[in-house]
Amino acid sequence: MVVKKFLFVAFLCVGLVLGSVAFAEEEVVRVGANLEMTGAVAAYGQMIWEGINLVREIIGDVVAGKKLELVLVDNKSDKVEAANATTRLIDKEKIVAIIGPAISGNMLAAGPICEERQVPIISATATNPLVTQGKKFVFRACFLDPYQAAAAAEFARKDLKAETVAILSDIAQDYCVALGNFFKEEFEKRGGKVVVEQNCKTGDQDFSAQLTTIINANPDLLYVPNYYTEIALICRQARDLGYEGIILSADGADAPELFSVGGDAVEGLYHTAIWDATKGLNDIGQKYIDLYKQKFGKDPNMFGALGADAYLILVNAIERAGSLDSVKIREAIEDTENLDVVTGKVTIENGDAIKPVVVRKVEGGNFVFVKTVAVE
Repeated sequence: MVVKKFLFVAFLCVGLVLGSVAFAEEEVVRVGANLEMTGAVAAYGQMIWEGINLVREIIGDVVAGKKLELVLVDNKSDKVEAANATTRLIDKEKIVAIIGPAISGNMLAAGPICEERQVPIISATATNPLVTQGKKFVFRACFLDPYQAAAAAEFARKDLKAETVAILSDIAQDYCVALGNFFKEEFEKRGGKVVVEQNCKTGDQDFSAQLTTIINANPDLLYVPNYYTEIALICRQARDLGYEGIILSADGADAPELFSVGGDAVEGLYHTAIWDATKGLNDIGQKYIDLYKQKFGKDPNMFGALGADAYLILVNAIERAGSLDSVKIREAIEDTENLDVVTGKVTIENGDAIKPVVVRKVEGGNFVFVKTVAVE
């Protein structure tokens, strides 16, 4: 009898412990972060991760009454690694949704896996239309390349009075190729002329051949829809070769490294952006700006803000879904409408974010707000 009583108590204790563990696991919401923490565009992933964690300080880490746990995997700025990270997060880490990757090429590798496994994934900054095209579980927190390119073309024609342009884009990056193509289409649609198109590749250091061809074509404006390192180097070499015209870029320019690599050569550069960090458009935006300045002593960057946006969209969707079922979370993300996020208000339509386009200019080693562009 004593032995039986002991075994009963032992089994009861084990049952209570296992029950507590199961309950504890049930109270945790696991969300993956598939980001470029190392590699060619590590600055983007690091800024997004920084933004996610900053906004968590503002709103907390509890969603639908459960603690939200973030699981970060470094995709090393590589498409194959981005796909592997996605599989690991779904199969091993048992996440209910994923934030990232940052760039379009890596999202194009990760998205189909999430689509097949029916796990929602939201990129903070991947702008290529193909990222969400024909997919139900793939989302973005930023505007699309065609919309950004149309805004850039509108600004180039109406505000900068450019009649002719040259385009120098990075053929190794889907984002850069798409923006270059869309800009050409939109610029010509508005009566302008593309006089020369040149290509480069990520990691190139010498752009003198392309720039010589461009300078000989004498364009009013040079459009460089690339990432920050290549933009900075192109600006330096273009100025060294005597190019004095206007240089216009896109949101890929938005990184502190643009200034450290480009120096004085990036002065006067224009670029399209998702927001301006000088003043929040709502309460959460101002809180984010204030906390960022308090912690880091400088203005916040676009990539961190969009990382915060992606996190807020996902948390809001989980709250509204009232479930940890990935399909229901996906449906809630798609139903997002006029949600206050760090960069303003966002509505999701067919996986894409509807947001305004900001134009900024480099002055005194800083980005300065110029205007917002309404695409016509």
